[in-house]
Amino acid sequence: MIKAYLGIDVGSVSTNVVAIDTYGKVLSKQYHRTNGQPMDCVKKGLKALKQEMPDIEVLGVGTTGSGRQLAGILAGADVVKNEITSHAAATVHYYPDASTIFEIGGQDSKIIFIKNKCVVDFAMNTVCAAGTGSFLDHQAERLRIPIEKFGEMALSSTEEVRIAGRCTVFAESDMIAKQQFGFSKADIIKGLCEALVRNYINNLGRGHELTPPFVFQGGVAANSGIIAAFEKETGCKIIVPEHYDVMGAIGIALLAKNNIESKGIKTQFSGFESTEKDIQPKTFRCESCSNSCEVVEVVYDGQIAARWGDKCGKWTNAVTKQPNKTLAAV
Repeated sequence: MIKAYLGIDVGSVSTNVVAIDTYGKVLSKQYHRTNGQPMDCVKKGLKALKQEMPDIEVLGVGTTGSGRQLAGILAGADVVKNEITSHAAATVHYYPDASTIFEIGGQDSKIIFIKNKCVVDFAMNTVCAAGTGSFLDHQAERLRIPIEKFGEMALSSTEEVRIAGRCTVFAESDMIAKQQFGFSKADIIKGLCEALVRNYINNLGRGHELTPPFVFQGGVAANSGIIAAFEKETGCKIIVPEHYDVMGAIGIALLAKNNIESKGIKTQFSGFESTEKDIQPKTFRCESCSNSCEVVEVVYDGQIAARWGDKCGKWTNAVTKQPNKTLAAV
């Protein structure tokens, strides 16, 4: 049997499932497009993992990302944490001296400040899509360039072209204008990469001193043009981890490992057979007081597994008191 800890990162664009060994080495990683069906993707990832590693023994499991609560219920998570904590945990595991984390995903971006291996501050951008993977995908499609070639073309540029990068609308309209002026695609792409990095640092890094070592992760870290733009803007070498695309999943797996080992407890993992069970979330509004809370209720395998969203804890505590594992604790 291969003993392993699982990390599940459920995001708006992708769902990642990672298995690490007892030393923290990545044994397997599964990437699936979420496509608005996060639980189906979690099930798909767990099934793929089991097929790849049929003799796996799961010692612990953690979930993170925007869909962490539901994923935690499905998998029987031992640890459920936010993306900031998970990304930081993975980064300091591989790079103990890391000071600043640049993380850009499909739909949002974040910056995390580390001191003595601990998160001291962070900032997130979930409103504007400028600089995210989805925006770069859109521009690559508009320019009829494979996204895999985007960074390579940026590095081939020989001219400086400044692109407005404050928002997606301004950036796209400025790119079109530059095309009409006769600038090459390579020059425009390089200008776009630099504009997006300026926008990222000005917005998320505002009021902070950016100090190296810098670690860049998330799906956009595959873009060499963005990496070059970060190095130009910061004047420092940018570190891109080997598993830059699944650092959140690795981090939550490491946190699950630490939790299990430090407490000497057994995992609550539901088993791979949980992929055959049904999980359905729904909402209702509580009218017991003037707060009128919108409560999320999750039915798992025919039973109410968890509720959250109520400010007073009326509904949450009602589920917690039920002897249904500890699913409501997530």
